[in-house]
Amino acid sequence: MKVELSLNFDSVDLVALRRRRSEKWTRHPADVLPAFVAELDFAPAHEIGEVLVDAIANGDLGYANPSGSRLAEAFAGFAERRWDWRVDPEAVVAVPDVMVGVAELLRLLTKPGAGVVITTPVYPPFFSVIAEVGRRVIEVPLLDGDRRERLPVQQIEAAFAEGAEALLLCNPHNPTGYVAGREELLALGEIVDRHDGVVLSDEIHAPLTLEAASHVPFCALPAAAAEAAITLTSATKAWNLAGLKCGLAVARSPRMREALRSLPVDLHDRVGHLGVLASVAAFTRAEPWLDELRAYLAETRRWFPGLLAERLPGVVFHPGQATYLAWLDCRALGLGADPAAHFLTKGRVALAPGSDFGTLGRGFVRLNLGTTRSLIEEAVGRMASALA
Repeated sequence: MKVELSLNFDSVDLVALRRRRSEKWTRHPADVLPAFVAELDFAPAHEIGEVLVDAIANGDLGYANPSGSRLAEAFAGFAERRWDWRVDPEAVVAVPDVMVGVAELLRLLTKPGAGVVITTPVYPPFFSVIAEVGRRVIEVPLLDGDRRERLPVQQIEAAFAEGAEALLLCNPHNPTGYVAGREELLALGEIVDRHDGVVLSDEIHAPLTLEAASHVPFCALPAAAAEAAITLTSATKAWNLAGLKCGLAVARSPRMREALRSLPVDLHDRVGHLGVLASVAAFTRAEPWLDELRAYLAETRRWFPGLLAERLPGVVFHPGQATYLAWLDCRALGLGADPAAHFLTKGRVALAPGSDFGTLGRGFVRLNLGTTRSLIEEAVGRMASALA
């Protein structure tokens, strides 16, 4: 379905962006163009802004009540419309954010010192959260970017055979944008079942899957495959609400529903009230905005390889099927293990260092495409100037 854009995503004003006080716009000096953190530059959906303004005007800034706000029902409706996933609202628990949910569930479902498999290069907090809860990272590399199926199923099987207790899956994958297929996910479910493990599936980027790909929620798989799985997700990435703190953990099997009921009783007090209100608005009223964003990002992904070929011909890029992130292989440029440091110093553009994503990230950078094409052009131009 082709979406006609009525919102002007190209109207983002750099002067206005620099008035923002989020991490993206305050970590570096004003002469640095930030393109490192996964945060959108676009104005929020009107439907969400309206809810937030109304809450502030009414002094509605107390503790969250996700059940009273019908957050689970809002997500269930969205999941069915988007992915034909029928979610029982009783199997949904609000968490402060996806990584807090991951931490608490690892504490609950694995033993101290247990191995947790991650498919690297991957979202940097995976490493720190696994360490925080006293578990052990097992890095299993994704397969090459030009392959149709990239999940390293055989290597994951070997890791579980050697004693791993959990798989922390990132799907859609950050930073590559890879979207796992149904058969790959079924194979993972079988592996985890054979070894009495658990799957925690971070699906926060799922609403940002492009039209050419289909996201399959892990907990939407047949019952046997989803027996030991919990999906963690949020409206925060797609609608740019990260600072409002509201995520969701979703189970299917009785065993995993019981795990959600066993989470710390005060966890809901750490969920942001404004995050709940904004998430409900996103899931129930702001889908048109999301579709226009996806259409804009899809066009950006079609345009971006040509820009790279013209300005940075030594950089290798495999376009992903989701997210607004670009994982760039800069190893041919001869900048060493941390090209992001060179681009920051010489080009005054801040990128996410590839080494933060695991050992396989050395020589790579992650660039945020969640902005206007003119600002992406500026970022790439600064990278090119740093090589001059």
